[in-house]
This record gives sequence, structure tokens and C-alpha cells, in this order.
Amino acid sequence: MTASFAFDPPPGSARRVLCVGAAVLDTLFRVRALPTGQGKILPYEMLQIAEGMASSAAFAIARLGGNASLWGAVGDDATGDRIIADLSESGIDTSGVTVAQGARSAVSTILIDDAGERLIVPFYDVRLHDTARSVTQREISSVDAVLVDVRWPKLALATLSAARAAGKPAILDGDVAGDGVIEMLAPAASHIVFSEPAAERLAGTADPVEVVSRLKRKFAQAFISVTAGENGCFWFDEPTGNVFHLAAPRVKAVDTLAAGDIFHGAFALAIAEGMPIEETMRLSSMAAALKCQVFGGRIGAPTRAELCDALRDWDARAVPAGTDARAR
Repeated sequence: MTASFAFDPPPGSARRVLCVGAAVLDTLFRVRALPTGQGKILPYEMLQIAEGMASSAAFAIARLGGNASLWGAVGDDATGDRIIADLSESGIDTSGVTVAQGARSAVSTILIDDAGERLIVPFYDVRLHDTARSVTQREISSVDAVLVDVRWPKLALATLSAARAAGKPAILDGDVAGDGVIEMLAPAASHIVFSEPAAERLAGTADPVEVVSRLKRKFAQAFISVTAGENGCFWFDEPTGNVFHLAAPRVKAVDTLAAGDIFHGAFALAIAEGMPIEETMRLSSMAAALKCQVFGGRIGAPTRAELCDALRDWDARAVPAGTDARAR
């Protein structure tokens, strides 16, 4: 496998990716260290921003020059109005966002320490996702890929299924979810990017090669990959039958919040643009790493020019992480 820093947009109009899932108003507090017990902790920086897995991924797509749409849900309250306005001003098409009558919008309080690690206290009103909009073939046929997270399973499943039927990439952000959610969504996906905790829980092991191998056997129809933070990413390579590993770019992390979401957004756009898998994994990894150097959650997502510049200076190559995975 070879590496490249090229990430030129394809000819024609920008590729469109539909993102489905979380829309949250986050309050970020920057602190010297995360608390270890009761008491008072004084932050030295604060920011409020609308994000969430699907929303942050959509922002990454927009920053990279893609056309991003969001299907999420907010409450019929001032917080919901703010979430929609914030995301719309960030270049995301929010016309498909549902306003759930009688529900409260999702909010999170997040502490981020000087090592870039975070403590998250989220609140989701179960009434936000009581009903799901219909998913029509016409809507899905107009996009180049869909990316769903695990926060709205009913709508996520309908969207993945419609995308597969339309022959579009159906990408699942396989993060930690409630019992049975990933097992329900994964069979409908064409591509799954798991977080390390979710992947290990599903696979029943912490060995990364065995994790990817087991998940590939479980969800044979899909491209399988696992993001492992500073330990890079792993994926099953169909042509060789090997699990490949790409080391993470070395950066000083300031804020890891939304790094995985930025990875997913970059991944979805690259797949929509028809990029080869290794290049897709390289640019997604670098996009997440660049985000980690900026405090503020999703606002650290790089532009296409910034990402290309960083890739030119990164000579990492994907290598087989173990023996032939078909034999495992």
C-alpha cells in the first residue's frame, strides 16, 4: 500500500453527505486537571457551542469543502433555536432538523484538562426521538453518502437501509451505545468506523488485530475499522485479507473533544469522493489530530488546505498489524 497527501476535490459540484444523529448544545470548561472528588473546580476558559457526533462530523465535511446536511432533533425551546442557528451559521444545511414538540433540547457540560482529556455530563430528553421522519428514496438518491451515529437508532436504521438500496455509501459511527443498538444498525451499513471502547465491547477482546478480525466476521458486508486515539487506527483490508495499522500523527493534544467526529466527517467525505481506503484513513487521521491541537470541540476541524499542508509533512505508512486475518 502507498501513501499520498493529495486530497484534491473531484470535478463538478461538491459531494453531499447526509449526517444523521446528535445535535447538542455543549458548554465547555477548560481546567488544569479533571476533578477526582467532590468540591469546587475553577475553569480558566469557557465556550458554548452546538455540536454532537453527527453535527460535528457535518461541520468537518463543510470545512473540507463538502456539502453537509443534518437530520437531528432539538426541542421546541430557546436552546433548540440556538443549536439550529449555530449549526446553520457553520455552513450546515439544517432544513431537515426536527423540532420535537414538548421535548427539551440536548445539552452537555464538558470539562477539558490541560492534557486534552475530558469529562462529559450529557443530558438527552427521551422525547426528542419519540418519532422519526420518513426517509424517501428521492432524498437519499440526491446525496453521495450518508453518515449516521447511534443517538437516533430508528432514523439511523431507516437512513442506512435507504442508502444501501440506492447504492450509496452507508457509513456508521460505531460508538458506545445502548444494548443492541450497534447490533441493529451494523448489518445495514456498508462502512463502519468503530470507537475503540465500542469495538472491544462487541468483540470481547482488547487485542486490536483480533478485534478487527472478529468484527469483520460478524459484519462481513461492511468495511471495518477501529479508531484508537493516540494508538492510531486499524482496518480490515479486503484485497489482502490483512488487518492494517496506521500510527497516529504526533501532536500535543489540547482538546480531544470531537476528534472522533472530525475523523468520521473526513472519512465520509473522502468515501463520497471515491478516494482509496488508505488515503481516506490517512487524511481522516490527520484531520482528527489537527483538531486535537485546538480548544473548542468541533471548531478545531481543519480546512482542506490546512489538511493538505499537514499531510505533505507526514510520512507515516499503513502496515500489516498481524498475520492474515482470514486465517484467524
